[in-house]
Amino acid sequence: MSTPTLIIGNKRYSSWSLRPWLMMRMADIPFEEKLIPFNDDYYENIEKHNPAKKVPALLDDGITVWDSMSIIEYLAETYTDKAIWPTDAKARIMARNVANEMHSGFFGLRGDYGMDVKAELPEKQPEGDAAKDVARFEEIIKTSRAAFGAGGPFMFGAFSAADAMYAPVVFRLETYKVNVSADTRAYMDAVLALAPMQEWQAAGKLETYGYLWD
Repeated sequence: MSTPTLIIGNKRYSSWSLRPWLMMRMADIPFEEKLIPFNDDYYENIEKHNPAKKVPALLDDGITVWDSMSIIEYLAETYTDKAIWPTDAKARIMARNVANEMHSGFFGLRGDYGMDVKAELPEKQPEGDAAKDVARFEEIIKTSRAAFGAGGPFMFGAFSAADAMYAPVVFRLETYKVNVSADTRAYMDAVLALAPMQEWQAAGKLETYGYLWD
């Protein structure tokens, strides 16, 4: 099997790039990483790899897969020996439910409280739709862990694609120092303690790339 290449954007900002990158690292799937900075040449460079002109994109054996959820599902189909989703059927259904809820929602938090792994912005606390999104995140953590979290510190015990999809939320809540429940804080601490999360953040803090949307 050839080694796939994952095309990503700036680690400081690119929440969608983080999701499959983290999943692949946690599942121990070898891959090459190609970072395309969000600068003036971004669209020209990404178009060479992805007709949608967005990151992330996975290049594997002549196939291009783009969109974080599509990449995760591709990984689950291709690397069947890896625990991308929970093995328990009921847990797997709920994991897909909450992962896709993240994919298609949380616009308040995503729009007004962008991921920035370098910044600390405690003065900007979520309100309105963003505050509702934080409350929903906390509810998801509580219900998932109550039903399926006995085997470990993550949503469904062991780390899965659901955790990868919400990892940028964890970074956001940490950046803005949002007050959360003890259960949510414990979950966040477990995610932030992961070696790949620390590696991603360390790299993001060192980036000097420009940012196209500044």
